[in-house]
Amino acid sequence: MIFDIITIFPHIIEEYITQGIVRIAQEKGAVEINIHDLRKWTDDAHKSVDDTPYGGGPGMVMKIEPIYKALEELKTPNSIVCITTPKGEQLKQSKVKEFSQVKDAHYIIICGRYEGVDQRVHENLVDFEFSIGEYILSGGELAALVLVDGITRLLPGVLGNEKSLESESFDNNEELDYPQYTKPEVFNKWKVPEVLLSGHHENIDEWRRKKKVN
Repeated sequence: MIFDIITIFPHIIEEYITQGIVRIAQEKGAVEINIHDLRKWTDDAHKSVDDTPYGGGPGMVMKIEPIYKALEELKTPNSIVCITTPKGEQLKQSKVKEFSQVKDAHYIIICGRYEGVDQRVHENLVDFEFSIGEYILSGGELAALVLVDGITRLLPGVLGNEKSLESESFDNNEELDYPQYTKPEVFNKWKVPEVLLSGHHENIDEWRRKKKVN
């Protein structure tokens, strides 16, 4: 699976993908992640990626030309072009799982910034618009990383223990997971529930079912 991430802040992406599960996935050859500075596709001396909005108003709007040129260069027959935007579909585990199962997928992710992106990009160049919640961030880099991380960890062979995927939160009728405990058994007079120490697996399973949050 290939990810091409288009951003004006490449270092934000670079720092994250060299750590944890995403790094391991790249080392195993499960994913390839390419980071692109949108300024590469600008023509002016200042490498401008934004301009003032038609009709007036505060802030700046990301221009269509460099994004169009970037997609012309990066797109393949398997490409799915995504864009981060507060107006997009709120990302859910079901969608992440669906994306993780697309064969030979190539995801191009455009990271939005400023007051938004020229509407002609949304209308003509994008396949999937997404948000990660009902709040506003400074830019789309964090949202792009959420999508990459969420998809990557579901790919075969990425996690060290595949069984950890079987009972994950949001994957079973959108339930959250049950409470987890580890050693020590007692800390600051706070005790681990007795049922988890009993060794009685049926009782433990029943306790966990009851403790799951819908």
